[in-house]
Amino acid sequence: MSSQPTDITPQNGDIASARLGVIIVAAGGGTRMGGGLEKQYRNLAGCAVVTHSVRSFISHPATGDIVIVIAAGRLDAARAALGNLLDDPRITLVEGGARRQDSVQAGLQALSNTALPLVAIHDAARPFLPADVIDRLIEAMDSGADAALPVLAVTDTLKQVSENRVMGTTDRSSLARAQTPQIFRLPAILDHHRQHDQASEVTDDIRLVEDSGGTVVTVAGDERLMKLTTAGDFAILNAMTTASDENAMTSFPSIADIRTGNGYDVHRFSDGPGPVHLGGIEIPSDRGLDAHSDGDVGLHALCDAIFGALADGDIGSHFPPSDDKWKGASSDQFLTFAAERCTLKGAKILHLDLTLICEVPKIGPHRQAMRERIATLAGISIDRVAVKATTSEKLGFTGRGEGIAAQATATIFHGTITAGDK
Repeated sequence: MSSQPTDITPQNGDIASARLGVIIVAAGGGTRMGGGLEKQYRNLAGCAVVTHSVRSFISHPATGDIVIVIAAGRLDAARAALGNLLDDPRITLVEGGARRQDSVQAGLQALSNTALPLVAIHDAARPFLPADVIDRLIEAMDSGADAALPVLAVTDTLKQVSENRVMGTTDRSSLARAQTPQIFRLPAILDHHRQHDQASEVTDDIRLVEDSGGTVVTVAGDERLMKLTTAGDFAILNAMTTASDENAMTSFPSIADIRTGNGYDVHRFSDGPGPVHLGGIEIPSDRGLDAHSDGDVGLHALCDAIFGALADGDIGSHFPPSDDKWKGASSDQFLTFAAERCTLKGAKILHLDLTLICEVPKIGPHRQAMRERIATLAGISIDRVAVKATTSEKLGFTGRGEGIAAQATATIFHGTITAGDK
């Protein structure tokens, strides 16, 4: 069950130089957290739980192929949760088994023909994965370890309890809490799984390396990698990621990545007759606009606002006026392209706000038609499009009726980010 590819690539590297295979185990079937959905498909901070760790690996420069192991019969649920992330050529979906070890083996088998030397095995139930944890694990492997895992110190006092009575105290100085992802030499961990007695259950892949006498190195884990086990865990993570308090935000990993971009454009009136193209529609006018394309200042400003929110250049870099291909071109295709760039980069347009500044033509009678057209071109609902108009009180070139100006703001959702990201 292979996916189709996306435009999302590692931030600091390329696929050719990647050396880390990834297995994300998302085959659990429990729905006790409510909503009738497995926890990996429930919404957390704006997207499904499983997408958070997928995005963390996608954006890491060492990442090569990513195998997401899902339960049998849950392909549609996985596709709905992952959305356009499945456009990435590195991602493959495979069916897991009844036990965790069966699912891990399915993932390892899917990676067995790759040349990637390392593999990270990660639980989808640990959604918030800081990049520096991956960095530390890879550094440990580069130092010669057979396996590496992130751990946290045990800070609570540990009591031995029987029938609600304390029977003793356990020394915690040599204890640690294990997290995922855990990183291995891909050929070696594949052999360990194949040679293991299949009748014996394995809940921790590190144990296989321990039992073989291999060297397992620990690195500092992260409190943000907490595992979603109960409804209470989900409530804690959800509350943290939506907190407005600055300390709470920086103490936890993932918050909604909402970005805003601004755009501005202006065109003078030409000596030729109208109509003018404005906001995606034609408006009767004594004079047209002087421009290389159709001169739709409204759509041009909206495009630049979207490109700004994406940090993806500007309209001139995508549609240079020096290229005769765009002479007289409809600006509809420019806005459609900008919306497609959002999709390719894993973003979604939340709202578009356009202000037109001119003495003529009158915008009011055409406002609704503009909103409808912009919504259609951008692929969003009309209640997410605002079109406003003003004059400059007879001041400046717009006040003298020499042209039309437009300014726009685009708000987009770009998934989630780690609060400490620079």
